[in-house]
Amino acid sequence: MTDLFGQDPVRWFGGCAPSGRRAPVPDRATALWTTPPLWTVGPWRRQRIRTAERANVRLAVIGTCSADETQLARAVYADDLAAASAPWSGSFTAVRATPDTVEVVTDAAGACPVYTVRTPDGLVVWGSSSRALAGLNGARVDQRWLAAYIGDRHSAPTDLSAWEGVAPVPPGHRLLLTADDTRTEQWWRPVPLPREEALERIRTSLVEGVRARSHGLRMSTDLAGVDSSALAVLSAKFGPVTGVTAHPEDAPEEGDLGYARALSVPGLCLRLFPMGEDHLPFSTCAGGLPPTDEPPPSAVSWAAFSGQLHAVGQDTDGCHLTGDGGDNLFLPPPTHLLTLARQHRWVGLWRDACAWARLRRRSPWPYVRAALAGDANALSRSAPDPPPWLCVPPPERVQAAGADDALVRLVRSVARAAASDIQLADHVGVEQHNPYLDGAVLGAVVSLAPPDRFSAYRYKPALMDALGDLLPPVVRGRTTKGAFVRDYHRAVRVHLRSVLDMCDGPLADAGLVDPEKLRSAVRAAALGARVPWAHLVTSLGANLWWESVSRTPVCAWGMSGEVRA
Repeated sequence: MTDLFGQDPVRWFGGCAPSGRRAPVPDRATALWTTPPLWTVGPWRRQRIRTAERANVRLAVIGTCSADETQLARAVYADDLAAASAPWSGSFTAVRATPDTVEVVTDAAGACPVYTVRTPDGLVVWGSSSRALAGLNGARVDQRWLAAYIGDRHSAPTDLSAWEGVAPVPPGHRLLLTADDTRTEQWWRPVPLPREEALERIRTSLVEGVRARSHGLRMSTDLAGVDSSALAVLSAKFGPVTGVTAHPEDAPEEGDLGYARALSVPGLCLRLFPMGEDHLPFSTCAGGLPPTDEPPPSAVSWAAFSGQLHAVGQDTDGCHLTGDGGDNLFLPPPTHLLTLARQHRWVGLWRDACAWARLRRRSPWPYVRAALAGDANALSRSAPDPPPWLCVPPPERVQAAGADDALVRLVRSVARAAASDIQLADHVGVEQHNPYLDGAVLGAVVSLAPPDRFSAYRYKPALMDALGDLLPPVVRGRTTKGAFVRDYHRAVRVHLRSVLDMCDGPLADAGLVDPEKLRSAVRAAALGARVPWAHLVTSLGANLWWESVSRTPVCAWGMSGEVRA
């Protein structure tokens, strides 16, 4: 693994509105330019920060981007920067500046979050880390957002961050800054395409997104289900890849291992990661959970997550691909029933409602009624009842406008959360990437008609139709993935005392959860009873996160003139 990550492991970037006066700059920042300021913090690879300049106009593309130098040069003077950069694959933020204006174009999927904060003297500062920006106004956790997150993490308010006074710039928007004005404008909307054209875009955006990340580097990938295995196969086309497969130490043939061993691709080598008792969820790690912008999905499984990244990082250049987001894109809930109902396709509606009902062992009528009522939330997996231990009424869920809107909202929620897992990986010294959460990939998938994205009879039809000929039979034919649910029951039993102690943390101190009800759920889980695992993991992970950010100082800020070029 290269020595890329040093004293400041977390990578982020930002800048200020044009002002003509001294502006706040984060400690240890490196300036890309100073008028108006644009800086980066942390150990960025050279290929992740690309710039172009003509006369007094500067362009920076930060993140993974497939654009070549000619395309970057054209974008400097493009009438519409967002339209010029929309076809590029990868996850990136485009910034264009003159001495008097700043334009920040956010990605469509929200995998590269951007936030703003207003300083006490009224200056707008923007950046890709909400926690770092929170250092400018007191660094207080926003308890409204956190309560909504605990109630349903996919329905947390999108106009709030985890920090008071730090506001997200919506994905698929441009942030326009001048000395006198700050505004946002939407630039991205789903565009329907014919089926074959949509499938070709899915293929191109995924292949190019993997190529932009893999070229010239010794990569590692998860090697588990269909999504990660497909990325491993694609990455191997551009250089050597180490695929890591996690499996229970006491059951070496369970889970994904048999499929991984059967996958023979030139350039791809298999590395096993046996998960022992010290890798169970809720296991402790030296130093505890590192601080992140918001509760990371891997908070309670940090021991396994960090152990796996340490293992693959020793043999590679510290650049790792995951299949995160693949299930959300290609195995969506049956919100396509809304489209069938609106188009009066009654036979297809009844057939698919019955097929989904058989999968879930339910009656088809609730699905039919929800489709006829236009209730996307009822058809979506992301609309559970709040947990019984939540003491604050959650906000009313916003109803999705249809199948496309439901998919976009779900992917954006997953992508924003995954950014915190990327920050965790930074602390290990590994640059983690999630190609399925690229804006171009989301745009390509949502351009496909909703009924073509779902099938109760084929596994992930859109992915297979787009990439199937590039994948070996062992990947194309798989319809399952390794499950580690039993590990959570076992983990609660093994770590019962420490998990019960988590119920009395800052969430309870703030009055957001009832610790007695939370402890009851933990004890039930230890006995093997059915519990709302998603809520339980979310709540305990949020508690670990709040403890982490409470004990770790936030970013220190100085003033312009103290930043190195």
